[in-house]
Amino acid sequence: MAGLSTIKSGASIVCAVAIRPQLWSVAITQLFRLAPRSWWRRSPFLPIPTRQYLKFRAQTQYGGDLHKIEVEDVLSYLNWLRDFR
Repeated sequence: MAGLSTIKSGASIVCAVAIRPQLWSVAITQLFRLAPRSWWRRSPFLPIPTRQYLKFRAQTQYGGDLHKIEVEDVLSYLNWLRDFR
């Protein structure tokens, strides 16, 4: 069931960014920066970060890798990046 939870969380993040056009360019840039090399050669053939990276981010942000990444945290991060530019 963890896989389904991850898919729902990812879909929630995509939907939240989709309704915020001011974050589109930042989100796409970050997506490709975080994608592993040669991502197009491996299934699911999408430029998404590796599980190890997402596990690391959950560990450092929430203190454990069992906590799902919150949509508001991703939006705050993208807004911070946009303002940082």
